[in-house]
Amino acid sequence: MRSPRRCSRNGCPRQAVATLTYVYTESTAVVGPLSAFAEPHTYDLCEPHARSLTAPRGWELVRHEGEFTPPPPTTDDLVALAEAVREAARPVQPRPEDYEQKPAPGQPGPQTGRRGHLRVIPPA
Repeated sequence: MRSPRRCSRNGCPRQAVATLTYVYTESTAVVGPLSAFAEPHTYDLCEPHARSLTAPRGWELVRHEGEFTPPPPTTDDLVALAEAVREAARPVQPRPEDYEQKPAPGQPGPQTGRRGHLRVIPPA
């Protein structure tokens, strides 16, 4: 399931509502509404970090003055949520290696023995 985008700041668990982009050629940092897709050279920020961000010395900061609101869930989000619920409701299927394997002909069977307080009992 796809989870909502989180703030890029280290240790911040909040949901992202804004995107920070640097325009290096113009020495400008731009904080605007959350972009539709996560891009490699942008940073997603929560509202407190988007509002308190400062630009490096000598740079201009352009900040969106409107409200930063989380994006509404998309159809993809709802479908992913429904798939996750279906997956969680499915019974766990045993894996083939979980089944007891019998030794091949000519191979020794399981050994019985004692280790500490535990004892191995051969299958009946």
